[in-house]
Amino acid sequence: TVRFLTGRLKHGDRDLTSTQRLLLSATVGVATAVGALTLIAVWDRSGALFKAAQSALTANQVSNVVLAVILLAIAYALTDFLGGVIREIGAESASISQHQQEVILRVTQLTVYTSAILAVVGLFTENVGSLLVGAGFLGIVVGMAARQTLGAILAGFVLMFSRPFEVGDWVEIGDHEGTVTEISIMSTRIRSFDGEVITMPNDDVRSGSIVDRSRRNRLRIEVEVGVDYDTDVERAAAVVEAAAADVEDVAEMPEPNAVTKRFDDSAVVLGLRYWIRNPSMRKRWRTQTAAMNAMKDALEDEGIVIPFPQQTLSARAEGASGPQLDASVEGRAATRDGSASAGDGGSEDADDGGSVSASDGGSEGDGR
Repeated sequence: TVRFLTGRLKHGDRDLTSTQRLLLSATVGVATAVGALTLIAVWDRSGALFKAAQSALTANQVSNVVLAVILLAIAYALTDFLGGVIREIGAESASISQHQQEVILRVTQLTVYTSAILAVVGLFTENVGSLLVGAGFLGIVVGMAARQTLGAILAGFVLMFSRPFEVGDWVEIGDHEGTVTEISIMSTRIRSFDGEVITMPNDDVRSGSIVDRSRRNRLRIEVEVGVDYDTDVERAAAVVEAAAADVEDVAEMPEPNAVTKRFDDSAVVLGLRYWIRNPSMRKRWRTQTAAMNAMKDALEDEGIVIPFPQQTLSARAEGASGPQLDASVEGRAATRDGSASAGDGGSEDADDGGSVSASDGGSEGDGR
């Protein structure tokens, strides 16, 4: 009952100081001892207790037993006290994460209890060195049998100090991508965007590449769009930039920027780059969909064509060498050069050479 009540006090809304936590831990120890003595009295086992004490007294082990109990009780109270101190420091310091607090707490507990157990063993035997040698050999055997587990633990300590990501970050680790939900000494858990929970050993996490999309608190997204070769590229870039700037959740700084990416078969491809704040997968797809819709509407309003793939088939004129163009292509080329007569000549060449033009999307050559 005392342990339950003290646990409620420790984990409640009330903030306890380190001294109060130490007193509560000592209260648990005293209440446990009183409960044990009460049970001995109720069960009338005091005689057996006295016989055991007399036997221990003759062996001069009473003092050692008492000291052992005291040492273990001190170790328990000290670990609880240090745990409270670590949590207070972690709550006040933004540089110490929850994962680091847990690792420091576990290492502290292991150190204190190991020291207490060694001290207790030293009370009952004088040959502590032989025990330590045996424990060393046992540790080697256990280490060889569980080298993968120990590798994951060591990798967990490396992750604690290097801090490549935090809980809640959007990360890509190897072939997996999602949000980090838990980091322990042994493994790391992420929740994928399909709702699956993926648990990865820390040695696998550390050995592969880690992409943290939340580290800088912003993410750049690129959307490509193609415009017709007759289009003024600079004007088209300005149109798509203005359209993306009006999309919700697109960052104002840096501003959306459109660059010319490449020359495709049927279009000049522009790449629109914009940034989002507090990135998440949901926000990424939402803004990308909104940006693409806005770009399409803006280009249509400005009369800028987003072309579909087209192909031109041309027959070679009799006796001619080199590539031959059909009449419509020659006419467009002549118009760009400012020659009005080239278009007529191109038609005659097409009639003489039997040129045939075809387009997948219904270009000007259809029907000829």
